[in-house]
Amino acid sequence: MRSLIPNVVLFLLTIISTILIGGFIYAIAILSILVAHEMGHYYASRKYGVPSSLPYFLPFPLPPFGTLGAVIKSKGPIPNRQALFDIGASGPLCGLALAIPAVIIGLLLSDVVNISQPGVDTFSLADSLLFKFLQRLTIGVTPPGTDVVLHPIAYAGWVGIFITSLNLLPTGQLDGGHIIYALFGRHSKFIFRLALLGITLICLIYNLGWLLLVIILWIIGYRHPPPLEDRTPLDWSRKVIGGFTFLIFFTAFTPIPFPGMAFGIRDVFQQWLHV
Repeated sequence: MRSLIPNVVLFLLTIISTILIGGFIYAIAILSILVAHEMGHYYASRKYGVPSSLPYFLPFPLPPFGTLGAVIKSKGPIPNRQALFDIGASGPLCGLALAIPAVIIGLLLSDVVNISQPGVDTFSLADSLLFKFLQRLTIGVTPPGTDVVLHPIAYAGWVGIFITSLNLLPTGQLDGGHIIYALFGRHSKFIFRLALLGITLICLIYNLGWLLLVIILWIIGYRHPPPLEDRTPLDWSRKVIGGFTFLIFFTAFTPIPFPGMAFGIRDVFQQWLHV
């Protein structure tokens, strides 16, 4: 029981940090999404007899999220590629199963405001293709000159989709890296390197806000430890699910999530040309 004290303390601190940033409703919504994501990993690990810790939540009492997510520590080898795939894919899919309803419910509770009115101050978010689709499905096309002020539940859903897309980056020890290795085995190194190069270029050219993530990914590297049994390929159903997870990645990822805060080489050149 004593070993669970860090998990409980970090979870309580994350509740406090998310309440400070977005209020009680936001905290409940985003923590529900994070818990679903991590418990998806946990129960998939238990299914295959892979020892793993309960999630360690990472409080961060600063904008924009109030949290850095959560992690689970695996304490044993992965038996085969099927187990690797299921453990890697279960987290993002479980988290998304709550993030999408959060977006839909939250958008129905959100307000559409005229941004030209005095006193109206909106915080700009870049919407992924998935979020745009859910917004159009839920509230339709907003008139020109208006903006949607997201309800805390909708914002939690936006954050949940954003975190899912980051976890599905096909590189290293991220969930996307596990899925890619399960699909392609040792041939996945090429995809890992290409993904690292891609996110690095996005960081340098468009958004230096990715710099810390890029540094961490390069430190982790593109090598992925193989499961104990690395020869048996995945069945077709898992291959289809694998393709679906990367459809989610491409529709959920946005290179500049906070347009007003982004700065990169592109902006340097634009400023230089206007001097």
